[in-house]
Amino acid sequence: MLDERKATILRAVVSEYIESAQPVGSNHVATSTEVNVSPATVRNVMAALEAEGYLHQPHTSAGRVPTEKGYRFFVDQLGPGRLGASETQQVRSFFARTHGEIEQMLADTTRLLSNLTRYAAVVVGPPHEVATVRSVQLVQLTQRVVLCVVVLSNGAVEKHTIETDLDLDDLLINAAGTRLAGAAIGRSLAEVAAMTLPDISTAGGPRSDAARSDVDRLVGLTLDALRGDHRHEDQVFIGGTSEMVSAFDAVGTVSEILRILEQQLLVVNLLEDVLGRGLSVAIGRETGNEALADCSLVVAPYVVDGEAAGAIGVLGPTRMHYDQALSAVAVVANRLGRRLSEG
Repeated sequence: MLDERKATILRAVVSEYIESAQPVGSNHVATSTEVNVSPATVRNVMAALEAEGYLHQPHTSAGRVPTEKGYRFFVDQLGPGRLGASETQQVRSFFARTHGEIEQMLADTTRLLSNLTRYAAVVVGPPHEVATVRSVQLVQLTQRVVLCVVVLSNGAVEKHTIETDLDLDDLLINAAGTRLAGAAIGRSLAEVAAMTLPDISTAGGPRSDAARSDVDRLVGLTLDALRGDHRHEDQVFIGGTSEMVSAFDAVGTVSEILRILEQQLLVVNLLEDVLGRGLSVAIGRETGNEALADCSLVVAPYVVDGEAAGAIGVLGPTRMHYDQALSAVAVVANRLGRRLSEG
């Protein structure tokens, strides 16, 4: 713990460095309205903070910059932030007009979050295999092609095109759709994918053996489509990478960060690891990735129907505006979860 004088001066150094990206000198800190001591006293305190690992002096004649320890103290001292009026209205307007498939909504959410913070934004979609089925519909596209549309409890919509040698008609499609809906609604996709034809009731279906055979074949083809491996892949949406590029001077740093963002598994593991440690902010090497030593990650889960469904976050330089990033991530996560819960 730091005494009040050290804490005040450290906050002033971190705040100034976030704004200017230049080493902060004692004379400048002494002019802060919160610091009521002489430049000489500020120099002594800054020297002590450097000795304790909160500040670093890049050059002998330069001022000081915060270390990871200094940023961590600064972030832990932040009170609950609030979005500005214009940002709050931007979030409200976005979720009032956003509709349609979950994939597009999550992609658009990354752009919203990036616009609010000016950092790269990441959204990990909810895993489909644990969502329950809300509705199943079969729609005829051509004489031999039918589209299966599955709406999930997490707001996701799955579409599968099914080709068959059957002569499709409304009676056949409606009978197969009714059987599928009766078996699938309320169950998870994993449960539905594990079903076989004997598991699906034929009650109310066509009476003739030939008609029942055609329905069985169409239902079986649809179950095969629902067993696709794609549902087990994490959906990762990234927006605002151009904002990340502009936040760093070193080309090598930018290239490495972009390489990481392009690898979905790394991004998912990164966000899950931060959430798993109970952190909402990971600074520098706290991310567990050496390539992100100059970055900070702000993460929050979003909740759908009372369950944590996915995560959103922003990735920026360690000198990010933490109060704004924390507020934006918290508000957007809350609104996204509410929107998906509404369906």
